[in-house]
Amino acid sequence: MSILPRLSFKNQAFKLREHAILDAATAVLSQKGYDLMTMDDVAGAVGISKPSLYKHFKSKEELVGEALIRLLDGALDYVAGLDSALSPLQKLSSLLEWALRVRLDGGLPFLPSTSPHVREMLMRNVKYMLRVMKLNRQLEALVKQGQQQGQLNHELPPDVILFSYYARTCDPAVEFLQKYSKMPADDIVRHMLKVSFEGFR
Repeated sequence: MSILPRLSFKNQAFKLREHAILDAATAVLSQKGYDLMTMDDVAGAVGISKPSLYKHFKSKEELVGEALIRLLDGALDYVAGLDSALSPLQKLSSLLEWALRVRLDGGLPFLPSTSPHVREMLMRNVKYMLRVMKLNRQLEALVKQGQQQGQLNHELPPDVILFSYYARTCDPAVEFLQKYSKMPADDIVRHMLKVSFEGFR
């Protein structure tokens, strides 16, 4: 009986360190991008040795894959927690607001949109692709419901709306506004949501 608590504590410590590694990897990815990021960077940010890092993740590809899987899990959890009484448009707006806020905090590097190598790597990652497909199904359903209810333009193909929606999550305007306008994050999010769903009219 004395062994079980020690094992449990050890496993808990292992998981906590893994979360710290993923936090560090996400931050380094946001700053440097995939090609410039090294495992030394991540180990240094966590304050552990590189051999200790490799006990958790065998390669940079595996580490980046797990970091992006965690982000997708966050999005899926957020969608699952939305009030069922919200309209499809309100749900889409709420998720986009969540993504923009995570991004402004440096927690949402959109590597697949900027690196062909990362896209190819992630296409081979079954865990990642399963989550992408699950989230895509849910958002596609919301788009179609929004069109049926007259909240979204029914003349546009659903894919046009869906992929334009995805593009808003990695719009470089967010970084430019954050860096050059000195605008508070709340204002950036509010204005980006308005442009996304109402355009420039």
